[in-house]
Amino acid sequence: MAGSTSAKEFDIVGQYNKLIKEDASISPPVAAVGSLVKLIEQQSATTMLEFMMIARSACDKLKAASNNSISLSAGCDVFLKQMSRLSHTQSVEECCNALIRAGTDFVQGAGKCRESVAEFGSPFVRDEQTILVHSYSRVIMELLSRAVKQNKRFRVYITESRPDQSGLRTAEELQRLGIPCEVILDAAIGYVMEKVDMVLVGAEGVVESGGLINKIGTYQLAIIAKAAKKPLYALAESFKFVRLYPLSQYDLPTYRSDLLSFKEKPAAKIDWQTELPRSNPMLDYTPPEFITLLFTDLGVLTPSGVSDELIKFYLD
Repeated sequence: MAGSTSAKEFDIVGQYNKLIKEDASISPPVAAVGSLVKLIEQQSATTMLEFMMIARSACDKLKAASNNSISLSAGCDVFLKQMSRLSHTQSVEECCNALIRAGTDFVQGAGKCRESVAEFGSPFVRDEQTILVHSYSRVIMELLSRAVKQNKRFRVYITESRPDQSGLRTAEELQRLGIPCEVILDAAIGYVMEKVDMVLVGAEGVVESGGLINKIGTYQLAIIAKAAKKPLYALAESFKFVRLYPLSQYDLPTYRSDLLSFKEKPAAKIDWQTELPRSNPMLDYTPPEFITLLFTDLGVLTPSGVSDELIKFYLD
C-alpha cells in the first residue's frame, strides 16, 4: 500500500473528471469508485477512524462537485458499504488492500454488468418492432447493438431530449449500427406513441420503490406510454440502485426551489435558449407504477424486486 502522498493533497474531483474525460463509456458510479480506489492507494492513515473519515470526506466532495449526484452517489454508497464491512475485522492496511482489490474488480467488471443487462433484455426485442428511446443511455445502446448482432430487424424513434439534445448522440450511434431511426421532438411523444411497440429508458438511479430517476422528460414519457398501454422497460446496472424513497419530484436530492419559479426579469430581451438549462431541472422521478419491468444485471425484475435487492445488499 502506497503512502507517499497525503490524502489532503489528492484531488478526488480532478481524478473523477479525468476518468470521465479519458473514457467516454465510463458511467459516473464507476468513475467514482475508480477515483476512490486511487485515493486509497495514496492515503496514509494510521487508524481505521482516520481512514474512514478520509473516504467519507472524499465521497462528500465528489457529491458536492457534481451537478448530477444521483448515480455518482450510488457508486460512493457501494464503496462505503464495502469499507464498512471490511473495517470490523481487519487492520487499516488489510482493509485498504482489500478495498483496492474490490474497487478495481468493480471498475473492471462494470462493462460485464452492462453486457448482462443487454443479455437479459435482448429476448424482448423482436423482428419488425418499433422502439421508442429517450435521451442517451450506454446500456440501451448495448442492448440494441446485441439485437443487431442477433440479426433482428427493428426501427427506433429517439427523443431529441432537450435541453442538451442528447438524443442526437443516440441517433448517430444507431446510424453507425445500420439501425433505421428517426429523431422526434420531445413534444411529439404522444403523436408517435401509437406506432410504438415498446419504450426503453435508462436510469441515473433506481430508488427503493422501484421508481426511476432519469433524464428530464422520462416521467411524461412514462405517463403517455401507460395511457397508450405500451410497455415501458427500464435498463439499469444494479450499482445504480440507490437508497432513496422520493414521493414526488421535489423529494429528489437535486431539487432546487429556484428552478421553474417566477422571477423578476429585466425588460431587455431574454435569451431563452441560454435560460433553459439554468431554469429547468435535468432529472425527474418516474414512480414504479409506470414501469413494466426492469432489465438489470441481476435479472429481469419487477419494481418491487428492487427493494428486495437493496435490502440484501445493505442489511447483509
